[in-house]
Amino acid sequence: MLMETTLNVLERALDSFALTQPDFTPPRYGLLAACDGGMLEVSGLSVPIGTQCRIAHGSGSLMAETIGFRNGRTLMMLLGDPVLLRPGAKVRAEGRPGMLPVGAEFLGRAVDGEGKPIDGLGPLNARHEWPSGGVRTAALDRSPVRERFDTGVRALNALTTFGIGQRIGIMAGSGVGKSVLLDMIAHGAEAEIVIVGLIGERAREVSDFVERHMHGGKRDRSVVVAVPADHAPNLRIRGALLATSLAESFRAQGKKVLLIMDSLTRVAHAGREIALLLGEPGAARGYPPSALATITKLVERAGNSAQSGGSVTGLYTVLADGDNQDDPVVDTARSILDGHIVLSRDLAQRGQYPAIDIAASLSRVMNDITAPDHQQAARTFRALVASYEANRDLVLMGAYRAGADPQLDRAIVMHDALSGFISQPQREIINADDSAAALIRLMAA
Repeated sequence: MLMETTLNVLERALDSFALTQPDFTPPRYGLLAACDGGMLEVSGLSVPIGTQCRIAHGSGSLMAETIGFRNGRTLMMLLGDPVLLRPGAKVRAEGRPGMLPVGAEFLGRAVDGEGKPIDGLGPLNARHEWPSGGVRTAALDRSPVRERFDTGVRALNALTTFGIGQRIGIMAGSGVGKSVLLDMIAHGAEAEIVIVGLIGERAREVSDFVERHMHGGKRDRSVVVAVPADHAPNLRIRGALLATSLAESFRAQGKKVLLIMDSLTRVAHAGREIALLLGEPGAARGYPPSALATITKLVERAGNSAQSGGSVTGLYTVLADGDNQDDPVVDTARSILDGHIVLSRDLAQRGQYPAIDIAASLSRVMNDITAPDHQQAARTFRALVASYEANRDLVLMGAYRAGADPQLDRAIVMHDALSGFISQPQREIINADDSAAALIRLMAA
């Protein structure tokens, strides 16, 4: 068995060599002229922005990515630690600028931001490439959302119904349950291909996620792109671009893809670090305009394709710093996404999991993909929850007189049933049809 696997790997490698066109141009190199933290200045090497370069130092080498140029010098950012760098080190360009590896070879694998395996299962030998910035299409190629997307979470299926090709945000402060809700959706959602980008998160979460989800039948249709928080900012952005490019390439083949990215805020933080190094002034609470534009560019690449018939359903987590829902990253994401789920720390502290704030969450396509009776039941549920939360202090103090507000009276009577409907064990899966039917029954009671 081992011999057969080795031969298959060698055969793929030899095939890729046979398809490679030889390059007879003389190799060019530059010299490292300055190093300021992670920012490098290289003289004598003219390469496009986005080019990866190898810097020789002693017996080893480091990788860097071109991010700009100034006063005749090329500006680069390291993809590693600057220890052992010295002035005059040779810098050579590698690979094709602006292109990322994609293909079916990534299925069932866990890779880093450069597309290199981190799962110990051998090389990938990907034969295809995709532009890191995506393939720009006309606005009318984004066909409308018409099919329901089953998340496996009752509260989301019933009260904020999502559609295939929709872009959704999960917004909350730290430690409220964003990653747990993502885990529930990844476990219960139905999709042909699942691409998971773990960008700027804890390394422990990466290994936990791979252990839970990369096994059995799901493994053959899943890809994990992981760039933990201690990696360079340009490598974090590269990981987000790789995950999105993989999703786009499968959509171009007509596949229904679920793209999960945890988290969009870490991508914005990486963009902020790079922009500030390049001298761009901070605008919105320290975020330069280009950092917030990075979010828009990533999110807009998801959606349905009228040409191929495929789709990318985007699910992004957004960290609200200090539980501030007016944070620039949260506000930018909310304005460009097709729907958002807000998690409440107060609900989490009361023991409601997932801690979804139904009144603050919405899906902009729900009315297009659900039946009228379902919509009416969801509106009634929202009104009852909002009425109870607005008057909760009065009810707990005993200052409310029964009969003064019929809607609040009903909300008080049904409070336990409403909270129970939103709550759900982490490993339980409830499909969309059952969720909608349960909601209608509850509101008819």
